[in-house]
Amino acid sequence: MSVCGIQGHLLEVTVVGCNKLKDTEWISRQDPYVFLEYGSTKFRTRTCTDGGKNPTFQEKFVFNLIEGLREINVVVWNSNTLTLDDFIGNGKIQLQKVLSQGYDDSAWPIQTKTGRYAGEVRLILHYSNANKAAASYAPSAPPYVAPPVQRAPVHSSPSPPSAAPYPSPSTAYPAPPSYPSYPPSPAAYLSSSYPPPPPHPVAYPQSPYPPPAYPPPPYPPPPHASPFYPPPPAGPYYPPPPPY
Repeated sequence: MSVCGIQGHLLEVTVVGCNKLKDTEWISRQDPYVFLEYGSTKFRTRTCTDGGKNPTFQEKFVFNLIEGLREINVVVWNSNTLTLDDFIGNGKIQLQKVLSQGYDDSAWPIQTKTGRYAGEVRLILHYSNANKAAASYAPSAPPYVAPPVQRAPVHSSPSPPSAAPYPSPSTAYPAPPSYPSYPPSPAAYLSSSYPPPPPHPVAYPQSPYPPPAYPPPPYPPPPHASPFYPPPPAGPYYPPPPPY
């Protein structure tokens, strides 16, 4: 969002520290410091002795904003006692977010003169007039009005789809064949292919009952001798039986 009317307003910048800085010392630990430049205004942090690759500063600076200038230049150096300070890296801090929202807490990367990554600088930016500037100069957009939606009546029912009638069958089912009455005639099952049944055998003449004996015995029959009566004559060895 474009923000106008920032001329002369105050911007607070807190240098928290640095992370993963390029090491420019071979023997001892480096002593970094941070240099800020906005227009003609310049600030320098204290030197973090033996800060190495991750120095901490926690220093706050206040800049007077300039209309049309939306970035701050940042440079990190290594402080030397006998020789010139060593350049570690530089970068640019963009102000669009803090001017529109009023607050920005980010880590900004820096690079060497050859464009290589040299670490990052963490800054906290605060702009107290962000809401006022946005309310005064931000163009107001017309309220959004949703287009009317045409709705069908509540009690209306959708018309049924027109469907063609079912075609009538082209031909009717065939009539069932006629059957003879039940039971059928026995002559219907007789076939001329089978031979006729044999005639009944002639019965023999019946014999009279009881059948006559052959030859017929004489009548009256002759008397038969009985082994017990009359008694046989007495033998020479046994005495005669006693009289009755």
